[in-house]
Amino acid sequence: MRELKKKDFIAENIIGKIYQNKYIAGDKLPTERELAEKYGLSRDTVRKALKKLIDLNFIETIQGKGNFVKDSTKASSLIYNSLIEKSFKNISSDVLYLKKILATKEMKKIFDLDDESFLWEYKRIRIVDYRKIQIELTRVPEYLFPDLDIEIVKGSFHSYVIERGYKISHFITSYSAINLEKDDAELLNTKKGKAVMMIKNRGILESSIVFEYSELISDDYSCSYISSFNSNLLKFRKNNK
Repeated sequence: MRELKKKDFIAENIIGKIYQNKYIAGDKLPTERELAEKYGLSRDTVRKALKKLIDLNFIETIQGKGNFVKDSTKASSLIYNSLIEKSFKNISSDVLYLKKILATKEMKKIFDLDDESFLWEYKRIRIVDYRKIQIELTRVPEYLFPDLDIEIVKGSFHSYVIERGYKISHFITSYSAINLEKDDAELLNTKKGKAVMMIKNRGILESSIVFEYSELISDDYSCSYISSFNSNLLKFRKNNK
């Protein structure tokens, strides 16, 4: 098992204990030495796991006192994905194009648009730690973002949305496994047919307006969620024979 996986195992195990209420908001975590002994790993590996938890906003370090569980750890069902734990300074975008298009019948339904409505469509390669890992195709309503330009698309689009005064409410996301086509494999500098993740994402504002629809092809992607047990769904599945 590589060190990266050891670090992730410790982080995920501590996150699991937070969701089990074995660690609650304000609790002090064991020291690096104690955690190293508990997991049978080096203090350096433990230190990297704790840094990941800090970066993901699960814990905070109080100088001279130790690491403590934060009180905002259960606000979302998403625990983390492989991009969230990366700082913006380690992520860049190679924008392939930005253009204005007439909304298709499907896009009109998604964005609840009238006839002759226009969208911005952009395609970019997301680069993390100097490695191309994601192809992103995104459409957004032109009427919401009339001043969208290449420089904005190179950075964080969601930061731009917030700067314009919109309040993002939530995202509806679906995942499926696909095999890379030749053109996409070339964009990611990898081989055709490689198994990757297709992520379809619909962003919704607090006003209930859909502001974004994205299709992302992501290489080396991982994510973790916490989900509530749905007894009604279980009954439906048992009875739907």
